[in-house]
Amino acid sequence: MAEYKLTLLKREVTGKKLKDLRKKGLIPSVIYGGKEPMLASSEYVATEKVLDVAGYHSPIDLDVAGKKQLAIVKDVQIDSVSRKILNVEFQAISAKEAVTATTPVVIVNFEASEASKTYHFAMTQSIEELEVKAKPADLPKELEIDASAMANVEDKLTISDIKLPNGVEFADKELDPEQVVASLYDPAAEAEKREAEEAEAAEPVDAADVPAEHGSKPEEAEA
Repeated sequence: MAEYKLTLLKREVTGKKLKDLRKKGLIPSVIYGGKEPMLASSEYVATEKVLDVAGYHSPIDLDVAGKKQLAIVKDVQIDSVSRKILNVEFQAISAKEAVTATTPVVIVNFEASEASKTYHFAMTQSIEELEVKAKPADLPKELEIDASAMANVEDKLTISDIKLPNGVEFADKELDPEQVVASLYDPAAEAEKREAEEAEAAEPVDAADVPAEHGSKPEEAEA
């Protein structure tokens, strides 16, 4: 059984009529993976809570009109203005078969590193999530990288620093282990550089350093 559960209703409403469905506090959804896609809907608040914790990486026990189905979230459509959920796509899965899921990459223990404590460096994370493959019960909620050993501004965290749990592998077999996940920079040095550039740009220009205007007439010779 999955940690997260959600009850759905079968629906027949489609197209423009979905607007009325949403006004009633329901979110339309589609479940793929069977012989045919199944149309469903679920209560807005309950769905939002489950999606917040399950994300795209944790299996969800769906109860569709009394029928159980294990699934993961494949896509969520969000209104660009209201930021409300408009539609959800689920992928039906089997507990016995490996599936691919998008999993957050989380940097831990950076505050305990010399880079943070002693030198006050800051971190830029360039990879926020990765796709992994595992059986539903083995899918991790997140992929952790320990940054406690970072000390120099040149230090970097790469794919090879991610310790995958047992039964989990990267979905991309050609993923470069040396691809950078996070790097450091010195905020103080960056600030000094910006100040120097701004000061240089603000310096007054000496008229003697300005070339004569192109095409200007030479001074007339004295009579």
